[in-house]
Amino acid sequence: MNDQSPTNTLKLRRLGVDTRQEFVVYMRANCHICISEGFEALTRLQVTVNGQTIIATLNVLHGDLLLDGEAGLSESAWKVLHPEPGDIAFFNHLQPVSSMSLVRAKMYGHRLDDEAFSEIIADISAGRYSDVELAAFITACTGDRLELKEVVSLTKAMIRAGENLDWDQNIVVDKHCVGGLPGNRTTPIVVAIVAAAGLTIPKTSSRAITSPAGTADTMETMAPVQLSLQQIREVVQKEGGCVAWGGAVQLSPADDRLIRIEKALDIDSEGQMIASVLSKKAAAGATHVVIDIPVGTSAKIRNQQEAVRLKEYFRQIGRQVGLQVEVMITDGSQPVGRGIGPALEAMDVLAVLRQNPDRPADLEQRSVSIAGSLLELAGRTGAGNGREIAQGLLVRGKAWEKFKAICEAQGGFREPQSGHLQESVVASVDGKVRSIDNRRLARLAKLLGAPLRKGAGILLQCKIGQRLKSGQTMFVMYAETPGELAYAKLYLQREFDFIINLK
Repeated sequence: MNDQSPTNTLKLRRLGVDTRQEFVVYMRANCHICISEGFEALTRLQVTVNGQTIIATLNVLHGDLLLDGEAGLSESAWKVLHPEPGDIAFFNHLQPVSSMSLVRAKMYGHRLDDEAFSEIIADISAGRYSDVELAAFITACTGDRLELKEVVSLTKAMIRAGENLDWDQNIVVDKHCVGGLPGNRTTPIVVAIVAAAGLTIPKTSSRAITSPAGTADTMETMAPVQLSLQQIREVVQKEGGCVAWGGAVQLSPADDRLIRIEKALDIDSEGQMIASVLSKKAAAGATHVVIDIPVGTSAKIRNQQEAVRLKEYFRQIGRQVGLQVEVMITDGSQPVGRGIGPALEAMDVLAVLRQNPDRPADLEQRSVSIAGSLLELAGRTGAGNGREIAQGLLVRGKAWEKFKAICEAQGGFREPQSGHLQESVVASVDGKVRSIDNRRLARLAKLLGAPLRKGAGILLQCKIGQRLKSGQTMFVMYAETPGELAYAKLYLQREFDFIINLK
């Protein structure tokens, strides 16, 4: 049925069901539309309210949560359509998505061209893919299934699908870390240093995909990050930089949908990761980008050979989409800083910016190195001098002043707060720290509630090479609820000897 007649209408009731970003519509199993149209659970429907249409997944209710003649919407759908309770919604069949044939071809090993990726990404951006179809596309592109030329095509398609910022400048800088290293929260420090140096750095960051905190999660404990495109423009024009959540704007809308599914699958494929990073940099108006690739046995990138290949991919693909890319291969053997989790990482950031005596030296030096590379890449200083200039801006307090100004421009600065429940984890024997497992430590922080619980996480109190006495604190766990602390303690009982190796 394609018309909007009274037979395909229902009154809306707000149920308050949180489905994150997925649009869901709820109908009774005996609803006349379900029966007449043959709608079943997980059917994809067009939902139109007051002239605005979305595509949603149907959930069928067996019970009295809805009255006869009513339908419900998930909170995500309600916020987009903005109906009033009792408004009339029209429901239509969704025509089959033709680009799924291209996804199936990729699943069977066929190479896709520019036109194919453009069609797929356009459909994803328009919300025509179900979560199952998104998962199929992600899976078809994982591992080494995307050739270099295909990654270029995917990147260009993602850039074309969203909004694009233009700063009317020859040089606009940005940075990104490929992730996999807990506590590596350099971005707020780098943005502050670089903006204090007079460069433009419109930083849009993601929330956590598979980690205990993304940059946006950490920054949100200090200032608002859900800015509109106009607000981003205003902040950057005023202060030279920002740290905003990329998901709040449409710079790469397909990527935001893909990230949500990647998070559920706990995967981050190489080709899609490169396309994701570079498409957002290009869409944000960047011209010069520094990429940080940490390498370690428990980091996302496990060995030097893999890092070198990734470095070359970033540089080649960046060049083909108009970006000058510099890649740094760094130490990923252990977490950076002390905090793991949004608020605890924010406290590390502030300690560095404020130049506190007990600030984490490794986070400071990594941030200074990245900022120095950006200054050199942008031609603000000669080769080899960027690090010194960046360090000077930190020491003299210029970066801290700029960070406070950026926070105020984004809506106001606030101090991060750690979770009120805490428990110390101590060494069971005397020994030297031989290794720290990034993945297990990140898993523990997530069980404590990070990133959704902003104050949850881990405060690390040892580093590789450090000698510990039996009973000495290795790290402190922070939680906001007893249940999450209990989950973490159960995991710790099983994995204690693997998280930090003492010999």
